[in-house]
Amino acid sequence: MKNFAYMHLCKPISILVILFSFAINAQETFTRKDSLQGGLRFERTCYNVLRYDLNIKINPNEKSIAGFNDITFSIVENTKLIQVDLFENMPIDSIIFNSKKLKYTREFNAVFIAFETSLSKNTQQKIRFYYSGNPLVAKNAPWDGGFVYKKDSNRKDWIGVAVQGTGASLWYPCKDSQTDEPDLGATIKVAVPNGLMNVSNGRLLGSEDLKNGYTRWDWEVKNPINNYDITINIGDYIHFGENYKGLDLDYYVLRENESKARAQFQQVKPMLDCFQSKFGTYPFVEDGYKLVETPYLGMEHQSAVAYGNKYQNGYLGGDLSDTGNGLLFDFIIIHESGHEWFGNSITSKDIADMWIHEGFTCYTESVFLECQYGYEKAQQYINGLKGNLRNDKPIIGIYGVGKEGSGDMYYKGALLLNTIRNIINDDEKWWAILLKYSTTFRHKIIDTETVIEFFNKESKLNLTPIFDQYLKHIAIPIFEYKISKKHLEYRWKSDISNFSMQIDITLKGKKIRVKPTEKWQKSSFKIAKSKDFVVLTDYFFVKVKTL
Repeated sequence: MKNFAYMHLCKPISILVILFSFAINAQETFTRKDSLQGGLRFERTCYNVLRYDLNIKINPNEKSIAGFNDITFSIVENTKLIQVDLFENMPIDSIIFNSKKLKYTREFNAVFIAFETSLSKNTQQKIRFYYSGNPLVAKNAPWDGGFVYKKDSNRKDWIGVAVQGTGASLWYPCKDSQTDEPDLGATIKVAVPNGLMNVSNGRLLGSEDLKNGYTRWDWEVKNPINNYDITINIGDYIHFGENYKGLDLDYYVLRENESKARAQFQQVKPMLDCFQSKFGTYPFVEDGYKLVETPYLGMEHQSAVAYGNKYQNGYLGGDLSDTGNGLLFDFIIIHESGHEWFGNSITSKDIADMWIHEGFTCYTESVFLECQYGYEKAQQYINGLKGNLRNDKPIIGIYGVGKEGSGDMYYKGALLLNTIRNIINDDEKWWAILLKYSTTFRHKIIDTETVIEFFNKESKLNLTPIFDQYLKHIAIPIFEYKISKKHLEYRWKSDISNFSMQIDITLKGKKIRVKPTEKWQKSSFKIAKSKDFVVLTDYFFVKVKTL
């Protein structure tokens, strides 16, 4: 969710700024550090992570971490060298394999670990990676990665971490790539000063007083989990919750905010009812659903959703859509929970395809509104988001170098889905496709081409040119038209050759579907006055130009 606040402050900018931004982007170069972080070298693909078992101590006064991560993995191809990632400012104490220290080299944030003998394909191995240090402190989480250190009203430590985009290896060693999640889950054991609690992903296994001024809190995740979703939340938390229709709901909030939380978090139940009806069963039932109050705005940490919206509706009390409808729900509860289906369950292989996370999740906001308040309010909301678009660069970023695309992946991605819904023009079919998409790729890692292929197959339409235009190009398709001898002549102007897309117009209030292509077409119907003709741009995200 990390681009939202920035985007909310950015209204449409001049064409000169857009062109300048595009020119800068076109000249962008990438370094070996970028490819080591975002690429898939053999040293990464030769093994598959099965499990992480973190065991660390966090010292709030020193802002430090010390401990280890047991990394269990299977060998995909015979190898004597693997790449594990840990930010270069974090010292490595030792890496142990079969009770012996391994040799390693560091190159930027990549750690190349050498084994004395080749590890054989299809075998299972485990290393213990000891490390320590002071992880980066975020300047403005969650928009830049790092730890957040604050105090609650009683001057007790309140600590969180958010690393989406920056990388989980900022604070623990892992294969820092979205292509590989620990298939068998993870344990997160975190020792914090007595009187504080740590809340992480999954289920609480228990706590232990270590008799040294620290208590360790042990959590376990049963499901595969994105690296950036693994989290810690340290504070003077109180807990409440319940079982709702077979799903455990748990809430961890600062002691001072319990009454506010009990009221505001009532939105969780209708949200779950809506999303489970549209997208299928909550993807992580075994790990439960949690909201955890954080000292930053929010993040989709799987089964431990970070909440910092200050117990108010909208986005920190504001309406991203400027329609009033954005104040009908708590943005962080709805948006970050939507990520449990889109981003956490269905994950993009490369962060260049992060629209798979953000476009679908932004769309879930209007889905919730439709469930609660009806179709028209949902359409008003999603169209109101158009004012936040920058149209600065393509939604899809650059593959293999850890480069996301435009922040428009949120709003333009949601508007693309709304457009496809109206192209399909059959809501029963649309909801069936979305449900099948969510369940087909449940707990899977996919890419843009997989998404397009799925929607083409299920809709029985060729949607590829439409996806390509909205995802790979900056411009919005333009419906050009003129009225000649009382007949409408029309065509599409876009960046895609042979672009075609159905669209609805109204003639004296009567809806008519036309199928423009790149070539001029002439309508069979007549138009007496241009004011009798309207292009339904509230249902199709397009521009209209009269020639």
